[in-house]
Amino acid sequence: MSYNQTVTLGGLFDIGLSARREVLGADYVDKSLESANDFMMAFQHITTEWCWGYAWNRPGLDRKTRSIINLAMLTALNKPAELKLHVKGAITNGVTVDEIKEILLHATVYCGIPSGLEAFKTANAVLTEMGEIK
Repeated sequence: MSYNQTVTLGGLFDIGLSARREVLGADYVDKSLESANDFMMAFQHITTEWCWGYAWNRPGLDRKTRSIINLAMLTALNKPAELKLHVKGAITNGVTVDEIKEILLHATVYCGIPSGLEAFKTANAVLTEMGEIK
């Protein structure tokens, strides 16, 4: 079955749930779903279907490239909570610590020192926690 046939059949939630668990970890994803009330479940559906089912599963880019893009965009947006999550996902997707450092340095030049500093602090904490750096 091709990507377009799968999307047409409306299986985006299941496709997205699988990708989301693979990248972010099943424990994190399952906890997010289990703790969602009816109000928050609407967000869980949209992020799982659109973000993870549609965008993350398109055939044009691999997951490593998508992680690299996310790290740069989240730095630009100065979103440390999401950056924390996606640093872990980037490691899962094969982005190295040195590549993360270079991505954040590059983003700092274009996004400014405050955003870059926040991104470096966030990534440093995550990578230290993961045992990737000392």
